[in-house]
Amino acid sequence: MRILVSLFALLLLCNGGELLAQSVKPVLLKENGDFPNNPKCALLLYKNVMDNNEADMASALESLFNQHGWEPAWRNGIFSYHHYHSNTHEVLGIYSGSAEVMFGGPDGETLTVEAGDVVLIPAGVSHKNISSSGALGVVGAYPQGRSWDMNRGKAAERPEADKNIAAVPMPVQDPVLGKDGGLHKHW
Repeated sequence: MRILVSLFALLLLCNGGELLAQSVKPVLLKENGDFPNNPKCALLLYKNVMDNNEADMASALESLFNQHGWEPAWRNGIFSYHHYHSNTHEVLGIYSGSAEVMFGGPDGETLTVEAGDVVLIPAGVSHKNISSSGALGVVGAYPQGRSWDMNRGKAAERPEADKNIAAVPMPVQDPVLGKDGGLHKHW
């Protein structure tokens, strides 16, 4: 895994960051009814961060996130209902299977994630598993081990949730790329 991450970093340096621009897809999601989303920070989709031949991709993703100050908190799937966290950003590393995930609440954007992909979800951005195939396995992590709350898009959650989202600090490092690129480029 370290060789793969080091090779990825070396390719980024050798290509002057061009690979980074091709590897990260930013998606800015506007407020969607009772789902605040995040007016400043785009959701970031990193495709093929890990090689599908990685023997223990879950542990490799946990190690990568931990290396950049994002403490792994759980292994599981993605809830099948719209929800968001108002007090922290979240990163999801897909280690097995694939899923269609709706981000941004009803009428949001549906993205396909599969083993080897990583999704950085800014505080306030709703997410919901629409469907999955294979045994979907996900590692969830949070910057500096922050705890997370659970919000389901109820009107009573706001405006407190909006205040929480505005107060969430910028992570020190991107969970995949560290101090360069990723959230530092798109946020």
